[in-house]
Amino acid sequence: MKRWRVATIMIGLLLAFFGGEPAAAGQPLIDARAWQAYKAKFLDPGGRIVDDANGGISHSEGQGYGLLLAYFANSPADFEQIWSFTRTELMIRDDGLAAWSWNPDKYPHVQDINNASDGDILIAYALALAGSRWQNIDYTREATKIAQALLKETVIVYQGRTLLLPGASGFSETDRKDGPVVNPSYWIFEAFPVLGTLVPSDKWQDVVQTGVDLLQQMQFGTGKLPSDWVSVRQRPRPADGFPPEFGYNAVRIPLYLVRGGINDPALLTRLKQGMSGPDGLATLIDLSSDKVVTTLSDPGYQIISDLVSCVVDGGKMPATVKQFIPTLYYPSTLHLLGLAYAAEKHPECL
Repeated sequence: MKRWRVATIMIGLLLAFFGGEPAAAGQPLIDARAWQAYKAKFLDPGGRIVDDANGGISHSEGQGYGLLLAYFANSPADFEQIWSFTRTELMIRDDGLAAWSWNPDKYPHVQDINNASDGDILIAYALALAGSRWQNIDYTREATKIAQALLKETVIVYQGRTLLLPGASGFSETDRKDGPVVNPSYWIFEAFPVLGTLVPSDKWQDVVQTGVDLLQQMQFGTGKLPSDWVSVRQRPRPADGFPPEFGYNAVRIPLYLVRGGINDPALLTRLKQGMSGPDGLATLIDLSSDKVVTTLSDPGYQIISDLVSCVVDGGKMPATVKQFIPTLYYPSTLHLLGLAYAAEKHPECL
């Protein structure tokens, strides 16, 4: 029991050191009305976050996001509701990781037992934060188990680089001819120091460094952007069998960098400029042809570029992104993550 108390205290100190005092003190970083609007649209009574643009499924990523947002909203009851579903329905693997997808229209609801590492990272990170703030040793214990499993099952050393595999199965050098394959948007940079407090290992910092190094190298197409899925068997290139796109996965990378305190102006500016269309809106791009696949007008996507501008150049965010009105699950989630970050670290942007 003493071990979990020590981990809880250490996480609290880590948050304080990195400027996490508002959250640690219990002051919500998400406006109560915004959280209520998000819950009303995406949180069902059973505790699952519903991806309304993806057939109404739930997945480990969404559950992790929901836990993190409930923590930022300082809502222990909502956090426990989301965790209860996650623990019961997704934490069914033998290795301590979560099954990645739950479909209400299928039986069994979990059709693919593989995990998604970003979902596991989000879940463990949120549990660790909640365990520290609310003095809940059970949350800290569960976060530690997931962090241990992540380190064992998804963090590998390949050709001297410490990589985060997207899942425990299907992405390694033995699983694929172009393996290892990574997804650069699975690097949730802010989480790794906290996971390293739970399970001390140099590999967490090595993962961070590899993630930044890879983003420096992933400059595909004229926009010099990363693709969603990347082979790192040799020099990084878009992975076989996936669209060579800067897509819905990759669009969140600048948000994760900023939230993780990786404020490299050159890197952030390159990503912002590469993903922005002539009108300034975020775009998804076919990196093999440089053609725009989709223009994203939702404020939940636009706030990413606006946050980068604020961090790099000091500009205020426009009114269009400062007001939260839920649209679809994914951009709405990114929107609240952006607003929470600005409220905590850059209130001058608001």
